[in-house]
Amino acid sequence: MSDPFEKSHTPVAGQVEQLAEDVRAVTAPNPSPMTYTGTRSYLVGNGKLALIDPGPDDPVHHRALVQALRPGEEITHILVTHAHLDHSPLADRLSDETGAKVYGFGPAHAGRSDVMARLSETGGLGGGEGIDAGFDPDVEMSHGDVLEGNGWALETIHTPGHLSNHLCFRLRDAVFSGDHVMGWASSLVSPPDGDLTDFMASLRILQGAWDRVYFPGHGAPVRDPGRLVGHLIAHRQEREAQILHALSARALTPAEITADLYRDVPEYMHPAAMRNVLAHLIDLTVREEVAPVADLTADAAFRRLSRAAP
Repeated sequence: MSDPFEKSHTPVAGQVEQLAEDVRAVTAPNPSPMTYTGTRSYLVGNGKLALIDPGPDDPVHHRALVQALRPGEEITHILVTHAHLDHSPLADRLSDETGAKVYGFGPAHAGRSDVMARLSETGGLGGGEGIDAGFDPDVEMSHGDVLEGNGWALETIHTPGHLSNHLCFRLRDAVFSGDHVMGWASSLVSPPDGDLTDFMASLRILQGAWDRVYFPGHGAPVRDPGRLVGHLIAHRQEREAQILHALSARALTPAEITADLYRDVPEYMHPAAMRNVLAHLIDLTVREEVAPVADLTADAAFRRLSRAAP
């Protein structure tokens, strides 16, 4: 399958982009290997607006969002896709200034699967990258809830995987996909905050819909979302097959698997890749296709179970 990602996206931080009659984007000045060209904040509606993903608590981005408002406009709702430091921290400041309530699934660890909750208690998994531990929405939203404003309605889609409290929001035939589906690369899934089992299930929820466009948390609008979601599912399935093949000969740690499978990836990206490998190994452990040699930790060696062998 050819690469469906758009890697020529060059937004200007702070500049307002009109993406639809009632959708505008403002990119935060936080580009990095993990955020690509920066976090995308979205203004939805005309007059009384919903703000999706206010972004990092950065004074430059705060000023850009305020300046993006047209005369007479106001932010009446603040929606957060998930509690990462590049998406949620500015919510509290803007809520205090505007009086708008903050909407989200719940605190950072809300929605964790039983498996990840147990593994988190035992420790040894690492993780916690970029978590906004203080995030606590005024209003908690569930899958299928609809939030209505002045001329707009946003449907909540709970999409755990990248983070357990991750939400997408549907506006007619468009989806604000946060970090679950991004326009430039596949998402980091870092246990116990990330959960590959949930991530795949969430992708299939989106795959079963007929949306026209995604507006992601990073990168350009996704104009063929069905193709991209299919690619993401196939990519994870291919990576799973590679991991199982690597374990056919002997037990290996996530670091050893990463060094083998990601030889064509710059080494500075290997720590993130290793978190994705660990997520696969936990998913395969739950499905009884592999097992840790000792305690399940980020450094454990995993072996392939004989019933899963060719």
